[in-house]
Amino acid sequence: MDLIQTILMGIVQGLSEFLPISSSAHLVFTSNFYKVFKGIEIVQESNQEVFLDIMLHLGTLIAVLIFFRKEIWEIIKALYFGFKNKDYSSLDFKYGIYIILGTFVTVLIAFPLNEVAEFLVFKPAIVGCLLVFTGCLLLFSEWWGKRINDKKEISLKSSIFIAIAQGLAALPGFSRSGLTIATGLLSGHDRSVAARYSFLLSIPIILGASMVYPLIKLDFAEVVTYNWLAITVGTVVSAIVGYLCIKYFLKFVGKFSLAVFGYYCLIMGIVTAVFFGLH
Repeated sequence: MDLIQTILMGIVQGLSEFLPISSSAHLVFTSNFYKVFKGIEIVQESNQEVFLDIMLHLGTLIAVLIFFRKEIWEIIKALYFGFKNKDYSSLDFKYGIYIILGTFVTVLIAFPLNEVAEFLVFKPAIVGCLLVFTGCLLLFSEWWGKRINDKKEISLKSSIFIAIAQGLAALPGFSRSGLTIATGLLSGHDRSVAARYSFLLSIPIILGASMVYPLIKLDFAEVVTYNWLAITVGTVVSAIVGYLCIKYFLKFVGKFSLAVFGYYCLIMGIVTAVFFGLH
């Protein structure tokens, strides 16, 4: 793993974590395309690459924490004063409860899929096929959402469905933001509401994956030998690109359809499935 690879993957992570195109799929594609052109075996597993993936997600977590710092603080305050004063009526309090409950549901769905997800990291052709499904779902949700997209607040029922979608997105190729935003559209919410809630819901999961996974899986005696300059640069790049992506993506979804991302997922999924299928 070198500096160029980590910068490329930092850019890819920063863009694809929040765009509905599957960050995990694009990290798989970028890493494996790089290996193909470098003549490295795709099946070769590297703990350093796993650690880089964690750090890149940590970079985008920093981006979303900074961008939504006011909303996060309001939700924390609402939870504190809501329980203290036994007043559970505010929207911020409800969102806090929905995010906590949604995180629990996500873990229940995602945890059994963990081994499958790790297997798919080295099966980019299959990941391409899953990305095609993401594209189809985005296109269908846009078509359906034009019929009923007037709900301005996330409901308990919608939050459960969105959390289930986030859990399924543990599989590379199933875009987390794509599945959650699409589920929000299918539940009758407009794109801006669905996108904002999707980003807020991602915070506990990305935080948990960034903190818990290293404690369970990684050998810290090995971690100190990694290319820390490359990893640090990649993490910083993912944070900067991620922040800019959130800023402009939220403006985009307020005005334009997500269909362009659906078509992109279809094309990218088919191309990568064919390319890696031949390799």
